[in-house]
Amino acid sequence: MLIVFIGPPGSGKGTQARRLLEYLQLPHLSTGELLREARATGSALGQQAARYMDQGRLVPDALVLAMVDEKLRESQYTKGCMFDGFPRTVPQARALDESLASRGTPLDKALELRADQDELIARMLRRALAEGRTDDNPQTIAHRMEVYRQQTEPLLDYYRFKGILTPIDAMGTPDEVFSRIKAAVNKGRDGRVGGVRPQSAG
Repeated sequence: MLIVFIGPPGSGKGTQARRLLEYLQLPHLSTGELLREARATGSALGQQAARYMDQGRLVPDALVLAMVDEKLRESQYTKGCMFDGFPRTVPQARALDESLASRGTPLDKALELRADQDELIARMLRRALAEGRTDDNPQTIAHRMEVYRQQTEPLLDYYRFKGILTPIDAMGTPDEVFSRIKAAVNKGRDGRVGGVRPQSAG
């Protein structure tokens, strides 16, 4: 199963992603980790990416996609993966879809954690106060939320048009939210995901 997992700041995306990966027994494919790994190993693609990174420039979409495609050929990804940090834009999403289609493994789902923005901001402010995170103040949090909205809304529209976007109510306890996520990934699959029976979440 190939999944794109999307969620705004404060939605618990990191926690829920880890639980879902364990439940589905899938690896996650983080483009940030991928770039660092390719650079460290000195692969041909990694060397190309390093030239951009060393100059503080964004690595071109075509190069990132080539690295993603190369990674997906590894045996651990034969059952699928969850994409992390990619795609971030509609052009990236289109390019990923074309690459996956050429391999005969189209994207299965785009999961969107959805919650009231005011509640998410309040949640992050409470967390910042509890953890002493002075960098998380109302201004910076509001800015992060606005950046997410501007960058992500077109991507959500793209996946909605393709018919693979599944919104998940992110309000409630972590267990309640994860229960909704499990129901979404299992829907129409008779309990099987990517041909694999998910593990019990306990």
